[in-house]
Amino acid sequence: MGVLSTLIRGLVRGADRMSEFTSKRGSRTHNKGRGARPTGRKLSSNKFLSIRAMTPEFVVPHLEGFKLKPYVSYRSTPGTEPPVTAQSLFDEVVAPQIKKDFEEGSFNKEQLEKYGFEPTQEGKLFKLYPKNYVR
Repeated sequence: MGVLSTLIRGLVRGADRMSEFTSKRGSRTHNKGRGARPTGRKLSSNKFLSIRAMTPEFVVPHLEGFKLKPYVSYRSTPGTEPPVTAQSLFDEVVAPQIKKDFEEGSFNKEQLEKYGFEPTQEGKLFKLYPKNYVR
């Protein structure tokens, strides 16, 4: 029975080491914290030196006379505008420019960069057609 219980304890302790390390698993003096950045440095004499430049500074605008409230209720009605799609963005921004240039006679198929089109996909993180095209 001694070998079997030792084997089971080893399996359990091994599984226990794989669990998440929280502040409750450390010693009494261990404080894991919540991921906040320190606002200073710990000296060799175990003292903490607070550095003013490392303290976060919150810039809050002056909201006197501001009519909107910071909370939006879940019961509020949804917006009336349709979601922005690539087609609607093209129709609103690029198409009028192309139409105006075409009517003036200054439209050139070789100069599409003027309207925001990319000539090549070199150096892009996600290359578009034909490499990512679904086959």
